[in-house]
Amino acid sequence: MRTRLRSQDGFTLIEIMVVIMIIGLLALMVVPRLRGVADRAKTTKAQADIQEIKQALDRYYLDNGSYPTTDQGLQALVTPPTSGHVPNNYEQGGYIEKLPTDPWGNAYFYQSDGNSYALKSFGPDGVQSADDIDGSSS
Repeated sequence: MRTRLRSQDGFTLIEIMVVIMIIGLLALMVVPRLRGVADRAKTTKAQADIQEIKQALDRYYLDNGSYPTTDQGLQALVTPPTSGHVPNNYEQGGYIEKLPTDPWGNAYFYQSDGNSYALKSFGPDGVQSADDIDGSSS
């Protein structure tokens, strides 16, 4: 009498279910952490944009003796303003190539009297609140 050895060519249903359950548990631990990383990345991007705009504003101030007014806006960093205090020493090509929008798709808030300015992103909610990213001058 010969006995035949049975070969196991596949996985049982129990083994497959255990693997799926382990993958699900790992996903439950990893996905929330990834969401936090994306939020922090957007905040870091907004801070970097604000620093870039602040440098352009400071160069504008050094060349012209004042910051662009609220009426002239941040657009004065891209193209020379034609209203208000028209700068005499405007840098050819502008001070910044193009104005960025914040990572949440909103324009950066800018307000100035020519001597100081308020510059900020209103964050993910788009309204003035505690989560604002501030880059104002004093």
